[in-house]
Amino acid sequence: MPVSKTDFIRALQCEKMLWLDAHAPELKIIPPEVQARLDAGNDFGDVAMGIFGDYVETTTFREDGRLNYAAMIEKTQALLRDDAPVICEAAFTWYGNFCAADILRKEGAGYALYEVKNSHSARKEFVTDLGFQHFLLRKCGVPVTSCNLILRGDEPPQDYCHPDEPYEKEEFRTHADFRYRIVTVTKGARLADKLASERIFEYGKLKRKDAPMPDVSPSHHCETPYRCWYYEYCHK
Repeated sequence: MPVSKTDFIRALQCEKMLWLDAHAPELKIIPPEVQARLDAGNDFGDVAMGIFGDYVETTTFREDGRLNYAAMIEKTQALLRDDAPVICEAAFTWYGNFCAADILRKEGAGYALYEVKNSHSARKEFVTDLGFQHFLLRKCGVPVTSCNLILRGDEPPQDYCHPDEPYEKEEFRTHADFRYRIVTVTKGARLADKLASERIFEYGKLKRKDAPMPDVSPSHHCETPYRCWYYEYCHK
């Protein structure tokens, strides 16, 4: 079964979480404050699309209101052939696995990849998210020149930092009267690319109809890096 970048990040936190997403999503409980944070993140990302000037967004919907992934992928390929300067929600698939990159910005013979996060900090899971996207873009033949996080720049950051995954560059940019912080984390994203390569098909098997539920006991991963939406189910 195909894996999205959201699937990948959730499975890294807990494989049982991904299994429940696929087999028993009705058990999830999303607290109102969490949903509000997710909605705020979407709004933040929508505004940040214009951070580099004019752009083309691939987002396309079906008549029933669901995203039209096939149309988004087709539109992305057309924009890449035309060397579009800035593409938002650039969609890619490889063996059914899917991601939509928040922003691709033309840079020389390739594209710089940007993930937008409504956060002040360059957290480990954000870098891993970029790594999954880097993996799929690489498999689709897109040269990725750098991997970057677009963060809030209105307060001092408290970054995750690991000796093997430092950020290489930092800059600030103002758009729509808001200060953004752009952090380059190419090295860390490439390390996460290897992780995606190793686990993507393993995680896909968890989504199959006949896949058994993973035997995972509740532990610190239930709340790290985020409280699981199935917390009540697993702790009953």
